[in-house]
Amino acid sequence: MTVHFIGAGPGAADLITVRGRDLLARCPVCLYAGSVVPPELLAHCPPGAQLVNTAPLSLDEIEAEYVAAQAAGLDVARLHSGDLSIYSACAEQIRRLERLGISYTMTPGVPAFAAAAALVGRELTVPGVAQSLVLTRLSGRASAMPPTETLEQFAASRATLAIHLAIHRIDEVAERLTPFYGADCPAVVAIRASWPDEAVLRGTLATIAGQVAAHGVERMAIILVGPALGSEDFRESALYDVGYQRRFRGRDGL
Repeated sequence: MTVHFIGAGPGAADLITVRGRDLLARCPVCLYAGSVVPPELLAHCPPGAQLVNTAPLSLDEIEAEYVAAQAAGLDVARLHSGDLSIYSACAEQIRRLERLGISYTMTPGVPAFAAAAALVGRELTVPGVAQSLVLTRLSGRASAMPPTETLEQFAASRATLAIHLAIHRIDEVAERLTPFYGADCPAVVAIRASWPDEAVLRGTLATIAGQVAAHGVERMAIILVGPALGSEDFRESALYDVGYQRRFRGRDGL
């Protein structure tokens, strides 16, 4: 028996990976985060599959589902939103599975920040402007931020920031970032990226909080901040320059 952790992607049902879809089709038990995973994905489960919405469950109750499936010899598909590598709450489940001697696999999914960038229509790294992307959040009830990981420390690099789980504190985010990026720095909020009702708010650190308040968004939004979001006057990458020779280009003599 194996528990298969599967990144369901950012929202759109067709953004799950082929591997994830095929695993769903093979598992007689599926545990899914009903509050953030689109129900259309459950159509990939086999007929008669046991479907368990984990949204109202505690970690102990989720563990009990794994133990019951193990006793029955049934593989489990564990659907998480976005990608498993960040903010997925997989770590504590994996720790318990290892203690129980239950095997598991991990299948990545399309991360929410990538869907946000696609919705905004921007590359988050631009030559000479920003070559780093910081994925971060603010302290909250579920998990506090380590003292060495603050918005101010990340902002000092002027890298592009993708701030998760903080839309309800957009005023604070803008206030803390302005001394580092400037009030006119581009700030974008991607709301429910890839869902049918997706939306984008485009502004600056001086205006974005007002736009969020006017829109009324309270959850499932990512804040993107950084000069790369609005930069037009940047040098092109040397990667495709006519004089740039690389291993597979086959342009000898240039």
